Amino acid sequence: MQLATNPATTSNHVVEGSTPTTAGGSSEYADYKILRRNGSVVPFEPNKIAVAMTKAFLAVEGSHGAVSARVRDVVAQLTDAVVKALVRRQPAGGTFHIEDVQDQVELALMRSGEHDVARAYVLYREKRSAERARVASQVGQVSLNVVDNGVRRPLDMVALHALVESACIGLGDHVSPAAILESALRNLYDGVPIDEVRRALILAARTLIEKDPDYNYVTARLQLHVIRLEVLGEEVAQGAMETRYAEYFPKYVKLGIEAELLDPRLAEYDLARLASAIDYSRDLQFGYLGLQTLYDRYFLHIEERRIELPQVFFMRVAMGLALGEKDREARAIEFYTVLSKFDFMSSTPTLFNAGTLHSQLSSCYLTTVDDDLDGIYQAIKENALLQKFAGGLGNDWTPVRALGSRIKGTNGKSQGVIPFLKVVNDTAVAVNQGGKRKGAVCAYLETWHLDIEEFLDLRKNTGDERRRTHDMNTANWIPDLFMKRVMEARDWTLFSPSDVPDLHDKWGKEFEAAYVEYERRADAGEIKLFRRVPALSLWRKMLTMLFETGHPWITFKDPCNIRSPQSHVGVVHSSNLCTEITLNTSDTEIAVCNLGSVNLIAHLKDEGGKKVLDHGKLRSTIRIAMRMLDNVVDINYYAVDKARNSNLRHRPVGMGIMGFQDCLHAQRIPYASQEAVEFADRSMEAVCYYAYWASTELAEERGRYSSFEGSLWDRGILPLDSLELLAQERGGYVEVDRSSTMDWDALRSRIKQVGMRNSNCVAIAPTATISNIVGVDACIEPTFQNLFVKSNLSGEFTVTNENLVRDLKKLGLWDEVMVADLKYFDGSLARIDRVPEDLRRLYATAFEIEPKWLVECASRRSKWIDQAQSLNIYMAGASGRKLDDTYKLAWLRGLKTTYYLRALSATAAEKSTGRGGELNAVPVSGGVSAAASSAAATPSNAELSEPAKFCSIDNPDCEACQ
Repeated sequence: MQLATNPATTSNHVVEGSTPTTAGGSSEYADYKILRRNGSVVPFEPNKIAVAMTKAFLAVEGSHGAVSARVRDVVAQLTDAVVKALVRRQPAGGTFHIEDVQDQVELALMRSGEHDVARAYVLYREKRSAERARVASQVGQVSLNVVDNGVRRPLDMVALHALVESACIGLGDHVSPAAILESALRNLYDGVPIDEVRRALILAARTLIEKDPDYNYVTARLQLHVIRLEVLGEEVAQGAMETRYAEYFPKYVKLGIEAELLDPRLAEYDLARLASAIDYSRDLQFGYLGLQTLYDRYFLHIEERRIELPQVFFMRVAMGLALGEKDREARAIEFYTVLSKFDFMSSTPTLFNAGTLHSQLSSCYLTTVDDDLDGIYQAIKENALLQKFAGGLGNDWTPVRALGSRIKGTNGKSQGVIPFLKVVNDTAVAVNQGGKRKGAVCAYLETWHLDIEEFLDLRKNTGDERRRTHDMNTANWIPDLFMKRVMEARDWTLFSPSDVPDLHDKWGKEFEAAYVEYERRADAGEIKLFRRVPALSLWRKMLTMLFETGHPWITFKDPCNIRSPQSHVGVVHSSNLCTEITLNTSDTEIAVCNLGSVNLIAHLKDEGGKKVLDHGKLRSTIRIAMRMLDNVVDINYYAVDKARNSNLRHRPVGMGIMGFQDCLHAQRIPYASQEAVEFADRSMEAVCYYAYWASTELAEERGRYSSFEGSLWDRGILPLDSLELLAQERGGYVEVDRSSTMDWDALRSRIKQVGMRNSNCVAIAPTATISNIVGVDACIEPTFQNLFVKSNLSGEFTVTNENLVRDLKKLGLWDEVMVADLKYFDGSLARIDRVPEDLRRLYATAFEIEPKWLVECASRRSKWIDQAQSLNIYMAGASGRKLDDTYKLAWLRGLKTTYYLRALSATAAEKSTGRGGELNAVPVSGGVSAAASSAAATPSNAELSEPAKFCSIDNPDCEACQ
């Protein structure tokens, strides 16, 4: 019944003073304002009166299902009566006190004969009044002095209470300003600096997040108040920010240019037009983690003093991406809208640098290392230059000759790949992306390389430290022939690339023929340096090291090349840092990819009582997003010419998604279900269809990319069609659903007519950081835990599953005991018996889901994607059999790459497991699952009894892509 709540905006936690989104908004009543109890003045919005009365009716009649037609009609009539009564008093415009409005609501309810509803409304007002009185009495009892700019003065408790109450407006009765204030006051002392008082409020609200997720938004609003004070130099209420944003924005541009932070071209925009487009109410969408992340790592600053506010930040990024547009202002506003509404988010390098003097906006760089000292150290230098401005790197080291190979120039023997990777590791530590993130690089090596077994050991915590790389990532680049040999339990031969130089550039049947010929030559004594091992034994060691260290990742060379639209002009020699980019590299081209992600949950709509994809909105967002990504190609700063040449020639981009798990929760679909697999299929089909179509529109407007002729696009072969090419090259071993629902023939015809602007369009990156900003689950990840503490470079943050809490509240199950149980069981519901089974299944966490479901969902997405996806595999109680089955399934399902193996230790699995199957492959005594003893690829018991060692779920090292 809170008058300040607006149902059209509560999903984004927009409160009193926001721009109305329903009928009866401020356009008709622009001359009227509301005076709130804390003294702030905000626009008059009649729709909030309707909300208050609707809540009053629901409090009496119950909230089962939708609001009845009778209630809707009555509320509409009464709202009209209240508005007329108010306006009649001041026909020329004016300001109404909030109490006057509530008086009129009370009168209208009584006059209409709705006595029970009126009584409930009166009682509610009395309850709120009593709470305010109680806090006011406490305020009067507090006598503290604070130090403000060196001056000692009494603490203004009235203002403090008003600040906390304003941060709670619109979030419901379960959020208590009194609880926050009381907690904060307990930690204050006489003479405390005023900054510490504000910090105490934030910390007090933050400690309550685990009790109710809405305190997350209270904390963010209190932090927002502090940010406004830092940027604007004075305390400003949220309701006043509409005018303050407009006033500050042109000053900010001037200040940023003078400080040599912003591109001077930003001053050439019509700043007044852009300022008027800023929507101050969108500040209130942020949760605490998202806002704090922006403040710590993204907002520009001068000598540690921030000069950006959230909406200024988004507008700066939008302006930076629209610099080359003809109607820059219109495009900037368009870009700003999708960013600030959280419909789409650019990747971290773009957010860091767009509109600045150092516009390095690209996310990923892929390089191939030549087999000589000049080439090796040139590659290491390029790594450093590319990392400097926040680029994530993937290095292909396969061409470098193996240990023991002859060096012609000195007639000596090579030390192999491993010593150089140690230098790469230390370079990544030294060049830490401008002080904003740790340097991040991944080295790739093909499975036939003679150094592969030592490569597998690089991340071990034992052995010669000179041959260990603890700060970089590694990945196996596996040809299909090796997987066939594993399946058929045959031998595998390891070579030095100096003896078999052409294998590096071959794939599919051509690779197989050349490889078999080299094996024949080795057997005939024509190749001296080689080693033959059982393929199954090498596969076993790959899986063992993956379990022990999380590395090297399992990625597949052939599907990356066979299905690549650009196979006509080069070879994909590796993926990138996060395994979602599959672009050609050579000694003359460094592949570059520009990333951003669509927030999928923002593109659902209600239809027939269900949540479904809003195709109209999705298409609109993707058209704008693809234009933003294409602009990056031209605006981007390139530290290396080989990167510039490659990017301008092929113009690849990588649009991804985030919030997939949020969509499943909204649709009441468990991740471990066929329904989730179908949604993965249909949602990715739509995303890819609209992305490819948008690229044709850009081609029609701006011209096709220069290497288009001869590509799979040009030949009418779309990603779905390329699955047939994969099956032909493999000779089987491809088991992928190939159903479709959209008009792909129309897209083929359009591509034939106008071409494509971008060689590649779609790639699903991890989104670790930008999903924090938006407040959704990362990319395609299942929920990690329903209640946990997330750690990253911005600190530690309590994260609670809001959907779960909402459901538990409806059942009367959300209480301190539930919080304690979730903590004990690591955020899992599996053993909390009083939670209904359907909720336990819906909110099953990542380690409770059989990994096959992750693979099946990924397979359905993969058939539409022209690049790849960053797919983590979660596995509780990992066994050799489980690892073997999971990664073979990934290969059979046509996946191009996988990312981390997130393995849960035996003790954690035992604590969290339920009555049979909630966690996959739960270990028996001794720490090994029962299946392990008979697994074909079984790591030893000692290896499995140790907890897995990998980067944590939100380790900053893993945020390099997005």
